[in-house]
Amino acid sequence: MQKITPFLWFDGKVEEAARFYTSVFKNSKITSLSGPPGNVMSATFILDGEEFMALNGGPMFTFSPAISLFVDCKSQEEVDYFWEKLSEGGEKQRCGWLKDQFGISWQIVPDTLGQLMGGGDPVKSQKVMQAMLKIDKLDIQGLKDAAES
Repeated sequence: MQKITPFLWFDGKVEEAARFYTSVFKNSKITSLSGPPGNVMSATFILDGEEFMALNGGPMFTFSPAISLFVDCKSQEEVDYFWEKLSEGGEKQRCGWLKDQFGISWQIVPDTLGQLMGGGDPVKSQKVMQAMLKIDKLDIQGLKDAAES
């Protein structure tokens, strides 16, 4: 077991969420479901090698953007894939953020963004930041173009 494991609290949809997330990410699987079918109380699952635990805890707590899951993407195709899959039934937001159908906030970010922002040129970084603030789904070529403008 990894040292730190995200633990997610759902209101009656833990099994549905576990099945959804494991269908979106490669190298993923549900490792355990506790409780009778249709009334699962907890789940443990792996998303691309990272373990998650989840509970059907009830309506008293909900998710907030104060905690989000960050997906590091190597290409625009990955950005596009995760953006569309995770936002189905949810809400697309600014700067690469979205809220999924279960209320969890995700950041879908190309690794190129860190390279463009961290290159040591404050003018270039500011141009990239300004471009990012105007869009929802991050566009690698658009960010590169902004850096060079």
